Parts: sequence; C-alpha cells; structure tokens
Amino acid sequence: MSRPRAIDVHAHFYPERFLSAVETWGAPFGARVDRSDPRGPVLVAPGTPTRPLEPRFFDLPARLRSMDRQGVEVQALSLTIPMVYWADGATGHRLARAFNDAASEAHTAHLDRFVGCATLPMQDPPRAEEELERAAGLPGIRAVYLGTNVNGRELSDPAFFPIFERCQVLRLPVLLHPITVIGAERLQPFYLQNLLGNPFDTAVAAAHLVFGGVLDRLPHLQVCLPHAGGALPYLAGRLQRGQRVRPEAKKAARRPVTAYLRRFSYDTISHNPRALRYLIDTVGADRVMLGSDFCFDMGYERPVRVVTGLRGFRQSDQARVLRGNARKLLRLA
Repeated sequence: MSRPRAIDVHAHFYPERFLSAVETWGAPFGARVDRSDPRGPVLVAPGTPTRPLEPRFFDLPARLRSMDRQGVEVQALSLTIPMVYWADGATGHRLARAFNDAASEAHTAHLDRFVGCATLPMQDPPRAEEELERAAGLPGIRAVYLGTNVNGRELSDPAFFPIFERCQVLRLPVLLHPITVIGAERLQPFYLQNLLGNPFDTAVAAAHLVFGGVLDRLPHLQVCLPHAGGALPYLAGRLQRGQRVRPEAKKAARRPVTAYLRRFSYDTISHNPRALRYLIDTVGADRVMLGSDFCFDMGYERPVRVVTGLRGFRQSDQARVLRGNARKLLRLA
C-alpha cells in the first residue's frame, strides 16, 4: 500500500547522548535524569520535568517503525522543553553540542529519514553564535530550533539579532517552540500551561519579531510557528487595530500586522479541522507544513490524516502541506 511521502517538521528527540550530557554536567544547576521509572527516563531540570520518555524519543528503530505507520518519510528532529537555557553558557554549549551531534548522527545513519534542527545556548549569545557556525557544518542540520523566549528575554532582544542575521545568511530557517510560558502561575491547574500557555507564548514571540523590527531588518529570514501559529492568526486583526490607535505600536513595524502573516510558516497542529482550514485560507497552503508534536500526548498519532481528512482540500494543496513546503524550507532532495 502506498503512503503519502510526508515530512514532519515538529518531531521531538531526546537522544541518549544528550541525556548523558545532562547527567554529566547538569547537577550544579539542579538538573538530572531519573531512570527509575520503567516507562522511560525523566529529564528533571529547572521548570517542569518531562513525562517519562518512551523509547520512540531516543530509540531510532522504534521511531522509524512509528513513522512508517504514520506515513511519515522524514522527520526534522528537535529538542524541546526544557531546552538548554537553564544552565550557564558554558554548560548550555556542551549540552547543545551533544544534541546537535546526535541529530547529525541520526541523519548520517538514515540519510533519507532524518534531518536535524540545531539547538543553541541562547542564554549566552556569543556561544550561541559559535555553536550555530559549528552546527551549520554538520551533516543533516537544516534548521535552528529556539524557545519562544530565553529565560524571559524576548526574541527581539538586540543581543539575539546577530544570531538571526547569521541564520538568514546560512539559509537556516528558525523553528520556534513555547517554553517558560506567560502566566505560568495562573496556568498551573488543568495543564493550562500547555493548553493555553503554549499558543499564547507563540503569539507573544511572533509579535515581538514583528513589532521589534526583526522581520523588517531580515527580509529573508524564515520563521516557523508551532501549533498552527498559536493565537497569532486569530488575533492578528486585534494587533493591527493596536497599530492604528495605540502610540506604543504605531511605528513599531513598517507594515500592518496582517501583512506579516505570510512571513511566517506554520505547522498543522490545531486540533480542530475548522481552525486548520482558517489558517490555510488566511496564510495560504504554501505556508503550512505537517507537524505531529512527536511523540507527546498533545500531538497527533496520525498526522497525515489530519491533512487528508480536510473536506474540499485540493490534492495539489495537500501535497504542499504534506511534503512540498517542508522540502523547500529544509532544502531536501
């Protein structure tokens, strides 16, 4: 049976090399790996511990079997919470190197199945630039993966601009993921730090990139927003209204906010087909790519069906979302 040749741009990876690095260098910062749970290791670092990491997070054969069942040919491997920002710069750099080397090794072992999204020690911008240059030369590294903020510092912070500038020059798209979300104390009950905090933190990060002038100054920088853009596509009109009537926002960007929506690309993780169709209708099928949030419980076990199940969605546009857009963004053969 033929399967869609899909590319998944939102697929998380906790390689053993990275977990071992946390065990080696994490203790001074309150980080460790708890291996007592039979379901899998738990990464404990400042912030929220991970759930037990099942084998698909680090076992490549298990991962490949799951991808085959999903109809996913290629995954872009990324590290997610708690990233490496909780350590000092030197340790964060060691941890980033460990992850990036492991992602590159996964690509080398399976050239047609994996590419890597480099993580950077953004808490130390000079070291982040150094690791960016190194990682860009590794086999299979095709993107950079950043949190929506860095220990509370917004992505429009001038200290981060040289990193974005080099990403543009190196043709490495920047994929974002929520971390240390806004309103964390109020969002503790009911898992709201994820259910609400993640989409709103994505919108905050995107707004800072727009109003902070990053996208204006770097017209060829590619930025991908997770979780179908979070709240941004649905609140863009409100932000644009603020540009017209609020002095704080009037001169913060060169164009109306809605004009920047197509400067971003987006994954498909909306959990609502009408919301996904609204996103596609708003930004265009050429700006949306398959994502699964592999393999967290808030993700999709059958991500391809999310796209092929959309009513009235042309096959040519399905092909763009399932493969074509990510193939172009990640410079895949």
